[in-house]
Formats: sequence, structure tokens, C-alpha cells
Amino acid sequence: MDERPETELISIPATPRVSTPEIQTPSGQRSPRPAGQKSSTAWTPTSFISPRFLSPIGTPMKKVLINMKGYLEEVGHLTKLNPQDAWLPITESRNGNAHYAAFHNLNAGVGFQALVLPVAFAFLGWSWGILSLTIAYCWQLYTLWILVQLHEAVPGKRYNRYVELAQAAFGERLGVWLALFPTVYLSAGTATALILIGGETMKLFFQIVCGSLCSSNPLTTVEWYLVFTSLCIVLSQLPNLNSIAGLSLVGAITAITYSTMVWVLSVSQQRPPTISYEPLSVPSSSAALFSVMNALGIVAFAFRGHNLVLEIQATMPSTFKNPAHVPMWRGAKVAYFFIAMCLFPVAIGGFWAYGNLMPSGGILNALYAFHSHSIPRGLLALTFLLVVFNCLSSFQIYSMPAFDSFEAGYTSRTNRPCSIWVRSGFRVFYGFVSFLIGVALPFLSSLAGLLGGLTLPVTFAYPCFMWVLIKRPPKYSFNWYFNWILGWLGVAFSLAFSIGGIWSIVNNGLKLKFFKPN
Repeated sequence: MDERPETELISIPATPRVSTPEIQTPSGQRSPRPAGQKSSTAWTPTSFISPRFLSPIGTPMKKVLINMKGYLEEVGHLTKLNPQDAWLPITESRNGNAHYAAFHNLNAGVGFQALVLPVAFAFLGWSWGILSLTIAYCWQLYTLWILVQLHEAVPGKRYNRYVELAQAAFGERLGVWLALFPTVYLSAGTATALILIGGETMKLFFQIVCGSLCSSNPLTTVEWYLVFTSLCIVLSQLPNLNSIAGLSLVGAITAITYSTMVWVLSVSQQRPPTISYEPLSVPSSSAALFSVMNALGIVAFAFRGHNLVLEIQATMPSTFKNPAHVPMWRGAKVAYFFIAMCLFPVAIGGFWAYGNLMPSGGILNALYAFHSHSIPRGLLALTFLLVVFNCLSSFQIYSMPAFDSFEAGYTSRTNRPCSIWVRSGFRVFYGFVSFLIGVALPFLSSLAGLLGGLTLPVTFAYPCFMWVLIKRPPKYSFNWYFNWILGWLGVAFSLAFSIGGIWSIVNNGLKLKFFKPN
């Protein structure tokens, strides 16, 4: 009786290729690579199952090993469990995708800061304005790619927050000192500025729609701030970053729409008779230098949102075969294409329409000041309403890191997730603190030049340093020189733009005032 080969007695059914549920392993960390392996030949649990290894093996055993390879590629996440990540808003849900990434990046990348770009052009002129805007766009697109790649740069670890990546690159203490202030400002400070702009825009919308019929007892500016803050607090009750994907979609659509409407309405109207495209004259050469630095700070401030890149990527599942950086980069490319389609026309069209007559508040103020009587009231009202919707949506995504920090402190002390009442209490507290800061400092939204300089390293400098310190390219190679030069240029520009912003504030005689009664 013929005996069958031993290999034919083995019958193992093909294992279905399912990914590891990320909710069970919320930290999303991967198994470490053996020491001595380079990134170009990264080790995985299936490295030994190669075509050369399989060639001398019989067909049944080859099928077994191929099935095993597919299984290991999918469930190869050997993670260190961190239950706290499953309790926090940023990492609570990991079912994000490229569409969510596009919505979030577009919502964070286009906002009120785009409306003041023509103010920078009034100081820089055509050539330097377009050149600086183009260089800044390409620069920040490169640093965005760096952050996406560094999210999972170390095997067995996902850097879910910007500060975590800074600590990995610069050290625990130095990373916190370098990254905490600019990221806190970009989250909390931007939320406060959004309350100011959203409240003021709601007031203008009410005046346009109601006209003289509602002038008997109108709400004051501070009361409009409170109305807008209350709406923000209601929307902030959505639990995590993935749950606000719909709001980010609304914010993205409204940002594209009102950006297009603002510059189209501006260029379609007759230009003011005294318009000029020469850079604004200043009394001395030093004043001219500081004005240019402040204008470049405004350009830098237009490219915010890098403090949210890692947080957005943290909402995505990641396996060996389908790492999170692939859908993240796909969504980011789409988002930043539309961001360019918003920023460049607003800056160029706004400067063409108003020249150096552009008010310091930006193109929206210019549109209202010069054409409020010539443009149909319905179009103006729709433009302002879209700005309000966009501010409401942007408030949610920029506030999420602050919510995450509050809940991280609570869960680390109590070792249990926040209840719905605790979570709601944190968000109500945050909303009203932002409102109080906005009332006490009503000029905060006009400090684009200074704030652009202070937060510039988050976008333009730190990612280049992180790449060198974590990826460790060969010393004195082009990659090594390129990133070090870009990083130190970003630090130098940050100092220069901050000085220019401070000079602009002092020169314009900005005075502290708590609030205006109307």
C-alpha cells in the first residue's frame, strides 16, 4: 500500500485575512525590528517566507506557508496595550480613512487666516508676495510629508500627538518645552480667535439680514461672542475626533465656498479710484524692514494645522500590509490641493481688487467697506453665514487636543475613563474660558504676524529637526544638510517674524482694553 507523503496529511484551512481590531489594541504599536536592520530592509514576521525559500517546497506545504504569510501580514501588530488610549478623544476611535483625513486637513488648513493674506501683499507687493506664498506652501507641504512618515517611524510605537513626537526627537523634557507652547497656542489660541471672528461675523450677518427693522435693541458684540460660544459648546459634545468628520466636511465645503465667493465678488466689482499696487510707504528703512517681517509672519500664519497632523493620523487603523501613512498622505494631498486653490486666489484676487487700500482686518472687511451697497444683500449675507459655519467647524478640530489633554490628566489620576458628565464639564469649562480670554483680549485675532512668528517652528522648523534626529540620515549627506538648513532657517524666520509682529503692534499703538460696550 502506497504511503502518502507526510506533507499531504497536513490540512490547514486558509485563514481569513482580517485586520486586528484597533479598539482592542488602542496604542497601535508594532513589533520591534531586530537590532542592526536598516529601514530599507525592514524585518517583518514574514521576511523568511520569500519566493526563494518557497521554491524547493512541495505544493501543499507552500500553500500552508503562503496562507500563514497572509495572516501574519494582517495580524502582525504585536502591540503593547495601553488602555488609556482607548479612553481619550483622539485615539478612542481608529476607523478613520483617507476621506476623513482630507476633511480634517482641509478644515484645519483653510480658515480666517486666509482672509488676511492680501494684507501681507500690501506690504510685500506682487513679486515678493507671490514668491513668499509659493515658497511657504512648498515648504510646509514637505514638512507635512515628514510628519506623516514619522508617525510610525519607530517599530512598535505610534506617535499619536505632536508633543509625543517632539519628546522622542528632542528628549522628554526638552521636547515638552519646545513643542508645548506653540501647540497649545495653535489649539487654544486659535479657538479663542475663532470665537472673536465668529461672533463679529454673526453680528454683521444679523445687520445685513435684518437691516433697519431690528435696530431698536440689538445685541452687543460681547453678547454675540457668547451666542457663538454657546453654539460651539453644544457641538463640542461629540465624543472623539472621528465623530466630527461630518463637521469637518461641512467646514471644508464652507471654506472652499466662501473663499471663492470673497475673491470672485471682489474682482467682479469696480476697483477703488485711488488704488495703488506699490508697497505701503513707511517713514524709515528700519520701519520698512519690520513691516516686511510682519507681512511674512502673516504668510506663515496662513499655513497652520501641522499640530493636528499626527492626531488625525492616529484615528486610522494600521497594519504591516496597510500602514496608516498611506491613506493619510492620500487624503492630505487632496486637501492641500484645495487649500492652494483657496489661498492663492484670495491673496492675489484680494490684492488686485483693493491694492494697498486693504484694511488690516482682511478681504472680508474690505468687501463690506467698499461694496456693501453694490453687492446684493443676499450674497453678502450668504458669505458671512458660510464664515460662521466654518468657524464653528474649525473650533471643534482645533479644540480636540485640549479636550484630549484634559481627559488624559483625569484618566491618569483616576485610572478610569471620563463619564459623559465629566467630559461635558471639561468642554463647557474650556469654551467659556476661551470666551473670557476673547472678551479680555479682543484684539487677539489681529495679531496674525506675531502669532505666525511664534508658532512658525511647529510647521517649518521642528519637523526637519525631528527627521534628522529620528531617521538619522548619513552625516554630511544631502538629506542631512537639507533638513538642518531648513530647520535653522525656520528658527531664524520665527525670531525675525516675531520681532516684526511686536514692532507692528507697538507702531500701531495697540492698547489693551477689556471690551467695548457695543
